Amino acid sequence: MSEELISRDSKQQQPTHLGHELEKWLALADIQVGGDRPWDIRLKTPRVLEQAMSRGNLGLGEAYLDGDWEVDRLDEFFYRLLLARLDEKVVHSGLFWQLVRCRFMNLQTLQRAWQVGEAHYDLGNEFYAAMLDSRLTYTCGYWQEADSLEAAQEAKLDMICRKLGLEPGMKLLDIGCGWGSFMSYAAEHYGVEATGVTVSREQAAWAAERYQQLPLKFLLQDYRQVEGQYDRIVSIGMFEHVGRKNMQTFMEVARSCLKPEGLMLLHTIGKNKRANTPDPWLDKYIFPNGDLPSIGQIGDAADGNFVVEDLHNFGADYDKTLLAWDINFTRAWPEIAPKLKLDERFYRMWRYYLLSCAGAFRARRVQVWQWVLSPQGVPGGYQRLQG
Repeated sequence: MSEELISRDSKQQQPTHLGHELEKWLALADIQVGGDRPWDIRLKTPRVLEQAMSRGNLGLGEAYLDGDWEVDRLDEFFYRLLLARLDEKVVHSGLFWQLVRCRFMNLQTLQRAWQVGEAHYDLGNEFYAAMLDSRLTYTCGYWQEADSLEAAQEAKLDMICRKLGLEPGMKLLDIGCGWGSFMSYAAEHYGVEATGVTVSREQAAWAAERYQQLPLKFLLQDYRQVEGQYDRIVSIGMFEHVGRKNMQTFMEVARSCLKPEGLMLLHTIGKNKRANTPDPWLDKYIFPNGDLPSIGQIGDAADGNFVVEDLHNFGADYDKTLLAWDINFTRAWPEIAPKLKLDERFYRMWRYYLLSCAGAFRARRVQVWQWVLSPQGVPGGYQRLQG
C-alpha cells in the first residue's frame, strides 16, 4: 500500500471534533459508537456524524436509508435517544424552517389533503394486509388483556363501541374510515348503519368490495365535504392529518353533523408540547403534511363546539402495536418485496418508521388519546364504558 493511501486511510479513522461531540451527546443516552449492545450504533462512514448534527433526524434517517449506519435494535436506540431528549439538545437550522412552514402555512388545505392518501395509504391493500390484522386496523391496539395483535385491535374496536353507547339502528359517521375496520365491527356486533369517508382510493375500493353485505357506505372525500346528520361520529387515527390551522374547522364540521343528543369519539396520536413541530423525516418519507395535535390545541378546537366528557390515554400500547406490525412486515418481506417491486431502501425506510415510532411511544414522548365529546353535555354525566 502506498504512503498516500496509508495516510488517507489513517485520516479517515481519526475521530473528528464533530465525532467527539456526537459521542458525547450519545453517551448521555447510554449509546456507544461502535459498542456491542443491541442499541449501540455502528458507523460505516464518518459523514453520518455531520448529517446527524446538522440536520437532526432527517439527516440521521437519510443516512440510515443509505446504509451508512446500523444498529441491532432501532426501537431501543430511539427509546434511549428520546428518553434522554437528545433531539432537544441538538439544534439545527432545519427545525427553524419546519417551524416556519407549520406556523405560517396551511399544509393541509383541501387540495393538499389528498397527498397523504396517494403517498402512504395507497401503497397497496396487499402490502397493508401483510402487516396489519385481519380487518386492516391501522391504529393503536388496546393491549390491557390482549395477547395478540388481533385481540388487541378487536379490544380497541369494542371499547370504542361501548364508549359511544352504540345501539342497533343508529347512524354512524366515521371520519377517516381507513379500510372500514371500525365500521364493519360496529355493524356486525352493534347493528349500526355507517358512512365512512377517506382520501385513499385503495381503502375505499377495498372496503366497499369486502363489506358489500353490511349497511355501510364508503365515500372518497375530504372531511370538509361531509354532510348529513348522525347519532354518533367517530374519527380514529385521522386527526393527525388535519393540521393546526384546520382543527377548528374539523370540530365545526363534526358538530354540524352530530345530533344534539349524540356523542363523538376522537382517537388521535398527540404530542406533549404545543410548540413542537412535525418530525421532518416522517414528513418527507411517511406522512406528508402530518401534524400531531397537543392537548391544548384539541381543547382550543373543541371550545364552543363540544363538551369534553372523557379523555383516555393509552399511548404506551402503541409500542406493542408497532412491534407487532414490524414482526409481520419482516416476516412477509421475502414474499411481498418481489411481488410489489419494493427494494432494500424501502425495507430500511419502513422499519425505521415503525421502530423509531415504537421508541418514541416507549419513551412517552408521544401519546394516544381517546376523547369523548358531546354537543351540549350528557344529562346526569357521562360514564366511561371501557371495562
